[in-house]
Amino acid sequence: MAISRDIAATYRGPGAVVRRLLALGPREDRALAFVMGACALMFVARLPALSRQAHLQETELNPLMGGALLGTVFILPLILYVLAAVVHLVLGTVTKRGSGFGSRLALFWALLAAVPMALLNGLTAGFVGPGPALALTGVLWAAVFFWFWISGLRVVYEASK
Repeated sequence: MAISRDIAATYRGPGAVVRRLLALGPREDRALAFVMGACALMFVARLPALSRQAHLQETELNPLMGGALLGTVFILPLILYVLAAVVHLVLGTVTKRGSGFGSRLALFWALLAAVPMALLNGLTAGFVGPGPALALTGVLWAAVFFWFWISGLRVVYEASK
């Protein structure tokens, strides 16, 4: 199934999509593609806010974009790999089930599937700026991300009973 269809299906039932992705077998290249794609799109989501910031503060946009690129495309994936490993150590020890790949897949897929909310948040930050609308879209993005991640983790750590 296409990634865009999987993302849409995740909003209807995140557990079913993660279950289907796990059934395809442990493919680290797929997990890496998910996290890199999500991070690249999150960088794109930051661009409207950075453009607004550069305009309002009368500064150069390029250094702001360079910092955002470094943080989201190069550093964030490493942090996410460490986070997935820590979550697997904790949940794997407690449940005696699951796998490191499953933990990574659940986290990376949740991030990729929640990217439309991050893009909405970025557009709100760029066009509306700070305020209740930005806070609402930020909370919405976080809620969707944690819903997808927790649903994926439930599938991963229940699947290997």
